[in-house]
Amino acid sequence: MNKTSGEYHFTRLETVVFGVGKVEALGRELSRRGSKRALIVTGKTLGRSKLLDQVKTAAGGALAGVFTGAAQHVPSQTVTDLVAEARRLEADAMVSFGGGSPIDTVKNAAWQLMGKSDGARTIDFAEGSKDAASAGAILHIAIPTTLSAGEFTPAGGVTDESTKVKGGVADPRLQAKAVILDPALTLETPSWLWASTGMRALDHAVEGSYSTRHQLVTDTLAARAIALLDTHLLPSLQTHGDDELEHRMQCQLAAWLSIFGMSNTRGGISHALGHQIGPMWNVPHGVTSCITLPHVMRFMAGVAADRFAPIAEGFDVRFDAHSPHSSALECADRTAKFIGKFEVPSRLRDVGVPREEISRIAGTVLEEVKRANTVGAEVTLDQLVGILDAAY
Repeated sequence: MNKTSGEYHFTRLETVVFGVGKVEALGRELSRRGSKRALIVTGKTLGRSKLLDQVKTAAGGALAGVFTGAAQHVPSQTVTDLVAEARRLEADAMVSFGGGSPIDTVKNAAWQLMGKSDGARTIDFAEGSKDAASAGAILHIAIPTTLSAGEFTPAGGVTDESTKVKGGVADPRLQAKAVILDPALTLETPSWLWASTGMRALDHAVEGSYSTRHQLVTDTLAARAIALLDTHLLPSLQTHGDDELEHRMQCQLAAWLSIFGMSNTRGGISHALGHQIGPMWNVPHGVTSCITLPHVMRFMAGVAADRFAPIAEGFDVRFDAHSPHSSALECADRTAKFIGKFEVPSRLRDVGVPREEISRIAGTVLEEVKRANTVGAEVTLDQLVGILDAAY
């Protein structure tokens, strides 16, 4: 019998507050960490929303200003602008409010405020688990309104506008110290964005399951995340009142579980594809998961079908450990059917990607896949192009 062994690394996240109306905890979380000049960071849409008023009120006397320049895929100029505003206001904390864009904008700005250079040209999230002293870190509290779950990681992407290639930064000090999950603040999130970021959370759980770094803890988190999304994501868009808020709360918890394990397992091919499809053709990352995940799962079924057990458990699919390939393929089919229940794109052609251009990202994707080393087998350029063709 094999001897079980492994390691599980925790981030520097200290507190997760969840529940309806819990945005009111923001002032307390800032105060007990000594913040006196907090800068709220969000995008233009939420910057015009009455929901922002709730966040500002919750910040109380610690509020120093609001930055509304966060943008999709985190163009590097938006990070430069935020750094300048944080310095102008002498901010000692930043509160990200919104989806992955403001969250990653804060991380990249914090990186520069620690005296680091601009974001890397490659994405290597392994740096997020390395030891680092706390010196120079800026307090980050995240209030997410989507299910992309970037608030739970110490890594963030940034896009070079000139090349449209996405790189990133990763450092333990970039982890938000507190996360506030308040489903009432998600009610204005567009249905397509809520659903597609739910698929992003599903992508986290799935790719964490079949990663070479999976283990009991990450498998358990992934299975539960998949089950919660399968149960609550669709009703969260079909119900109203208290029922809607509870379904949304369960989806937020699912997003947390999906990424809490993946911080150890790292991403796979679907994530690497999304990192480059997104900025190259201006496709939201949640949507890239809707497009790529089933096709990558079918590829992985041929590589590591035995690692699909947590996915099968989450979807309540019978899993035969002695003959897992058919079960793995059924999981891929279940994922495709699940995505099909929502009004989200499921093909590259649906989001305007030119067929003749799809191979141009394959080289960059292959580099990330090799660095992540989560597949457990050699992946070729032709195989990646094949997955992109299938997704077209």
